Amino acid sequence: MNDLKKSSNKTKAAIVLLIVMVIILISNFIRLQNSQKANENINALYNDRLVVAHYIFQYDNELYSIKAKALQSEFNDLQKKAAIASAIQRIHKIDKLYLNTFLTPKEKTSFVSFLASCSAIEIESQNNNWVQVIESGDQALKTLKLLSQIQINEAKTKLESSNSIHRDNTTWCELQIALLVVLGSFALYLLLAKKKKIRVKIPESPSMN
Repeated sequence: MNDLKKSSNKTKAAIVLLIVMVIILISNFIRLQNSQKANENINALYNDRLVVAHYIFQYDNELYSIKAKALQSEFNDLQKKAAIASAIQRIHKIDKLYLNTFLTPKEKTSFVSFLASCSAIEIESQNNNWVQVIESGDQALKTLKLLSQIQINEAKTKLESSNSIHRDNTTWCELQIALLVVLGSFALYLLLAKKKKIRVKIPESPSMN
């Protein structure tokens, strides 16, 4: 009977240990997945948001330069055309870099609108239509503001996702710690119970003398 009870206790202990190990393994797997997502968010923040913000800043500089050239009365038409053509070439170089980043559907639509405004600037400058160049430049700048706002919103979304992942990982860590404390307490209880049994003295049989 005692052997059966001991076997039953060992089975229960093994089941508890197995359940704890499975939970810890699942927890570690989820944390690994979360870490991968967090790493993807960090890469996206840099490659698709911070870098693009720098591109938008460069676009801004070129467009303000184009507007300034179109407004300068001391420049003749040829000088204005040459200066604006150089600025448009620099813009086209940035375009290639921008298109290599991840673009949301809304961002793609706005970027197409921006490219259309830049094309209009190029055509209107060739026709010496400086008023239209300035208007198209203003339109392109408005589109850039919209693109910049998209960058902020997307970066905020990625940051919130990373914070959520951090909270989830913290919760799983706390669960692991709690399980390990329970497991340690259970192991300590078994050790103390075993020692207590060993220390039990069997009374001596009464002497017949």
